[in-house]
Amino acid sequence: MGGGARTAYQAGALQALAQLLATQRQHTTSASDLTASSATADTAAPFPFQVLVGTSAGALNATYLASRAMDGLDALKGLGEFWHGMHSHLVYHLPDTPLAKFSRWATALGVSLSVRRQGAALDSMPLVDTLHRRIALNNIEKALDKGHLKALAVTASSYTTGVHWTFCQTHADMDPVSWSRPGRRAELQDITIEHLMASSAIPFLFPATPLWVDGNMEYFGDGSMRQSSPLSPAVHLGANKILAIGVGQPQRGHWGLGRDGHAPSRQPSLGNIAGHAMASVFNDTLLADVEQVQRVNQSIQQLKHHLSDHHSPALAQSLPFHEVSVLALQPSASLDELAQAHVQELPRPVHRVLEGLGALKGSGASLSSYLLFEPGFLRALMALGAQDVMQRKEELLAFFAD
Repeated sequence: MGGGARTAYQAGALQALAQLLATQRQHTTSASDLTASSATADTAAPFPFQVLVGTSAGALNATYLASRAMDGLDALKGLGEFWHGMHSHLVYHLPDTPLAKFSRWATALGVSLSVRRQGAALDSMPLVDTLHRRIALNNIEKALDKGHLKALAVTASSYTTGVHWTFCQTHADMDPVSWSRPGRRAELQDITIEHLMASSAIPFLFPATPLWVDGNMEYFGDGSMRQSSPLSPAVHLGANKILAIGVGQPQRGHWGLGRDGHAPSRQPSLGNIAGHAMASVFNDTLLADVEQVQRVNQSIQQLKHHLSDHHSPALAQSLPFHEVSVLALQPSASLDELAQAHVQELPRPVHRVLEGLGALKGSGASLSSYLLFEPGFLRALMALGAQDVMQRKEELLAFFAD
């Protein structure tokens, strides 16, 4: 799943997961009767995923991992290095305006002009350069051809038609994958930087990106918009076990509570409202979809038990349905509060704009958290991701056991 700068949480979680899996593999190898030479040859741990699906900034993570799939577990470690080197100026910048360094009003004027010109407040061209330098897209095809990976999928939302699209790059031996559901479609396309920019184009902040679908050019924005079934692409691509890493906060902090701790003491600022809207776009669908999958699993189990008890076990086994095991990982601490502790790291012009919107304090800090591509905040997110993985160590090792 996506969430701007908050997505660094996933890099920390996956780094910790790589350490867990590597340690488990070492224990397994040392307990076997392998000779010294064969043990040495067998220590390279394979890439742990067959299908990668990403949305918004999560699409950047998924694509980076796909480009490093031939490196096995080192790909997960490398994702952490990718985020360690990130800064806001490598992702976006505010439009230049005379006197912007000295005047909040001049900065606001520049943002207003940018919105009128390109439909977005920020210029995301720095991210294009960063992705070209840091993701080797040509390695994705090599990883697919050599069997290190079966499929990579990136999602984006069409401003032109309102359809939510999933773009899939798959192994040549896989059956052609495409699907059409109400408001959701898929198409086979090699993933490019343009797909990543489209998927991660946060509404109002980053400009739309044109892509070709069905022979027509359409303009796309963040894949989290209209994403009613985030697990669907993985299921369509054949996954029967899904590790879903979100950056959502189902229980978000209250804004401006009164002294009694209940009644709000003031109306929400524009930053509060924008943060709430962003949370609804990015974070509120994953857990609902996980719950839906769990209900379907229960129905399949009940149906198979009924057929086994009253008809034939062979008939139950022949059903064209299978359960999908999902392990969902989400932050255990408030990312809004974490962002509030690091807002001073923002570039001064961005800090000035967000301060004017009331987006630096309380739940208003939720908005700033999507733009805080600064080392202090990113490393705090990664540390939280690693901590959450270690807290669920046994559950994760059991999930990857087979």
